[in-house]
Amino acid sequence: MEDFFSEEELFCDHTWPEDYFFTKRYSRRREDAISKLPDSLLSQILSHLPTTKEAVRTSVLSKRWKSLYLLIPSLVLNANEFPNHNSFVSFIDKFLAFSKEQNSILHKLKLSVKKNVNDPPCVTRWLDSVSSSKLNHLDVECLVNRKLLEAIPRSLYVCHTLVYLRLHRVSLGEFVDSVSLPCLKTLVLEHNVYANDVTLESFISSCPVLEDLSIARMVPDNIKFLRVCSKSLTSLHIDYLFGEDDDFDDKGFGRDGTGVFIDAPRLEYLKFEDDLSDSKVITNSGSLTNVNIVYVFGENDDTADFLHYNNEFDPMLLPQFCNLSRLKLKVPKSCLKMLPTLLERCPNLNSLVLVLDFYKSNGKARKIRASSVPRCLQSSLEHVEIKRFNGEAARMEVARYFVENSMVLKKLVLDIGCSTMEKGFYITEQGFSMFRDLLALPRPSSACQIILK
Repeated sequence: MEDFFSEEELFCDHTWPEDYFFTKRYSRRREDAISKLPDSLLSQILSHLPTTKEAVRTSVLSKRWKSLYLLIPSLVLNANEFPNHNSFVSFIDKFLAFSKEQNSILHKLKLSVKKNVNDPPCVTRWLDSVSSSKLNHLDVECLVNRKLLEAIPRSLYVCHTLVYLRLHRVSLGEFVDSVSLPCLKTLVLEHNVYANDVTLESFISSCPVLEDLSIARMVPDNIKFLRVCSKSLTSLHIDYLFGEDDDFDDKGFGRDGTGVFIDAPRLEYLKFEDDLSDSKVITNSGSLTNVNIVYVFGENDDTADFLHYNNEFDPMLLPQFCNLSRLKLKVPKSCLKMLPTLLERCPNLNSLVLVLDFYKSNGKARKIRASSVPRCLQSSLEHVEIKRFNGEAARMEVARYFVENSMVLKKLVLDIGCSTMEKGFYITEQGFSMFRDLLALPRPSSACQIILK
């Protein structure tokens, strides 16, 4: 079998296991039992090593092992493991060329690529090379400036065997009419650039069995209005932020007309972190059981609109989240008065985490009032945690509301963790006095514990 790689390419950092030299001398004297196994079985064994680099190191054991690593059905490489970009590119080019020559099947490809301005493109051709095989798992991370993003080849959009796909900092073009990913169940899109809104919408909707979707957006990504429409999706994470380490002036960013629309009737878990879009709407939300979002408010009778807040907003128009059992919510001070109404729309809520998104409030806190106690406080809400708690009046009023109204509450956690204190949140002497008053309040739930952590 031809020698495809030099020692520099195989062992670029020259870090050897402690027993390497003993193993090499021993292997010259005696062929071990494992080496007698067929190539197909040995390549499967090597594929279970954490990285391709470790599999390559077995080539020094004996002539029998010299090229076995070339037959493994997975390739896991990080550019940091190589002395320079050229040796990294050369290794992968030769590995893929050998795989094609031997008609070997590559099931998994995981690459972490670093490129500078003068480095030639390479990712597009690698993806084009592997897309025609029976690839199941593809994870490509490109740590590059957005000016150097490489395009996804057309062939990847029709990889019928792909089950897992992660794309980090690449460019997705207009191949929406030919997208066909019938087996894709997990899709992770991070800091990519898209041709337009339709490109991303069609990409998602062309995955008929997609279950887990994560989208981390960066500004700008050419998406004005993000639409997630999927009949199979059960888990969704959306994050939207300004890009880092790029030549972009966020002063030119405009919110007007931007938004998110989610239509996923089977969705059970939603994590939503987006302070940049102008409007956020979810429809067909009846299956949700676990939500981690920023500000939940609505506009009509069949959608929940995730807005910062609106003085004209009528919280009674929120839909019922009947299956929701866990909720993490970031709340500004202006929306505390709406908390009872929101809880009323979650009748079976069991666990609630509140992140109080404000610093110190001025003056006396307004009491949280409601015409009736929300159903979840009467029958299902057992765990409440209040983040960024420092004992000041508005935060204490939130804690007081749960202590006085919760019938089945088992644990109320007031979190003043170190990270909070570093940002200027600390309990004053007055705060400790108010905390003692809180402990002295009568509790409808005899099992309720109030914990300061």
